[in-house]
Amino acid sequence: MSDRIIGIMGGMGPEATADFFREIIRLTPAKKDQDHIPVVIYSNPKTPERTQAILYGGEDPTPYLIESALILEKAGAGILAVPCNTAHYFLPRVRPKVGIPILDMIEETFLSTRAQIGDAEAVGLLASLGTIQSGVYRDVFARHGIEVLAPQAADQECLQQAIHMVKADSYDRARQDTFEKIGATLVEAGARAVILGCTEIPLVFNVERVSYPVVNSTRVLAQAAVDWALGKRG
Repeated sequence: MSDRIIGIMGGMGPEATADFFREIIRLTPAKKDQDHIPVVIYSNPKTPERTQAILYGGEDPTPYLIESALILEKAGAGILAVPCNTAHYFLPRVRPKVGIPILDMIEETFLSTRAQIGDAEAVGLLASLGTIQSGVYRDVFARHGIEVLAPQAADQECLQQAIHMVKADSYDRARQDTFEKIGATLVEAGARAVILGCTEIPLVFNVERVSYPVVNSTRVLAQAAVDWALGKRG
């Protein structure tokens, strides 16, 4: 079988893209350089802010996403991965424009969550306000009878500010505490696990410091991409 090339639609933000690539490397069963998976990354940080587009009528990122997808397809990618949860709201308009599949980060995260915790009435979601308000997670989980619990308004505001600080390269303990404490609040409200539904959050979230189950959407998407590249899925 010829090499399967993963295409990464990146830049949303750049550090989260790098973290996603690192996860692909970590998850690949390689003993030498040549065992690793061919990857093409197109990082376009000029893609308009997704939450602004969803909530406030900001510039539509769809044309930029389509451009990124086509560049990667032309470069030889056989599948596309988008390490940005909020961008998945726009992917139904992107998929018809390209001739290769785009992995569904939200669906993959649902499957991983169910595998980790089994049947559950509710899970918690740490994500940007755009992701939460778009309903991309709520809709997928609701089809399986699972409620997605989002932070209360004040906590969500703190969460949003922390995400922006991480995007600005602020990785101090305060950001870590914010994410972990809000996650604990969701568990207290009835969540069986907490989903890290923004790719900036895993950059500072320390699963070793919390006592509740955590699902890292970045790692989940990376595993799906690796499985495809190794021929474990179509």
